[in-house]
Amino acid sequence: MSKNSKVLNLKDKINGNEVDLSLCNLTEVPVRELAAVTKATVLDLSCNNIISLPPEFCNLTHLVKLDLNKNQLTSLPDNLGNLVNLQHLDLFGNKLTVLPVSFSQLRSLKWLDLKDNPLEANLAKAAGDCLDEKQCKQCASKVLQHMRAIQEEVDRAREKRLLREKELERKKEAKQREREAREKEARKREKAEEKEKRRKEYNAQMAALAAQEQQKKKNEEKKKKNGQAAVNKKAVVESPPKPKRSLLGLMLKLLLLLLLGLVGVAATCRFTDLQKEAMCVPVNTAVNDGISWAKQQEVVVRQLVQNLSSAAKEFLDSTQTSKN
Repeated sequence: MSKNSKVLNLKDKINGNEVDLSLCNLTEVPVRELAAVTKATVLDLSCNNIISLPPEFCNLTHLVKLDLNKNQLTSLPDNLGNLVNLQHLDLFGNKLTVLPVSFSQLRSLKWLDLKDNPLEANLAKAAGDCLDEKQCKQCASKVLQHMRAIQEEVDRAREKRLLREKELERKKEAKQREREAREKEARKREKAEEKEKRRKEYNAQMAALAAQEQQKKKNEEKKKKNGQAAVNKKAVVESPPKPKRSLLGLMLKLLLLLLLGLVGVAATCRFTDLQKEAMCVPVNTAVNDGISWAKQQEVVVRQLVQNLSSAAKEFLDSTQTSKN
């Protein structure tokens, strides 16, 4: 059957709001052509050889009544719940074992027939016998209730899965942050170690420079000391010999100082008001005796004075020479 013939036959099958495609030996549903007939709310596809419905079939949301009895359906589309306006669904005599979870979203469904399908036990128990109108209505209600329970379980399982995935993602992110923190700490430690290494190298360089500077100063001081020692040695070598009579000059100086002291004392006791004091009496006596003796020994004194003068002159000459 060609596409054009399908279109012509589909037009021939339309009667008001109903499309009757039963007993047409169909193996697939002409979804595109049916989608163009939006006024058709009743669709009869019974007594054909349809094995499955394409997902696009669930876009026919205008359907209110759908008859699929006596086909070869083994499953229904996962998005069957999109048929939100569907009130009557006949699936009698197919090969269905389960219904899609989205079946629970058929909130408008009032009538359902699932007889003669190899349904799994719980679904078969919910569906019941469906032998009359009342039982088919109960079938719709109980199956919807059963599928809603499954939907809730699926939702809970999905929620748990999402929570697990979220927890795993959180743990993964925590591990990632921990790894990044470790890497950051490692980089920070490496930078600190590198900085410490550079600091030690800098300190070593500064210490080496300081040691070089200190050694340089020591060498300069040693050189300076050696130069000063050479100068002192040269000065010692070049200095004139000391006069041999330095000790004699010292003694003469002491003697001269002593004489000057005695003369001062004698002058004080003789020419001042202290001459009558007890301490000056023996001094004046000694001076008088000395003068008397000196007069007696005038020649000797003159000779002594002459000798002293000569000695003093020599001493002064030698002192002047030493200063130069």
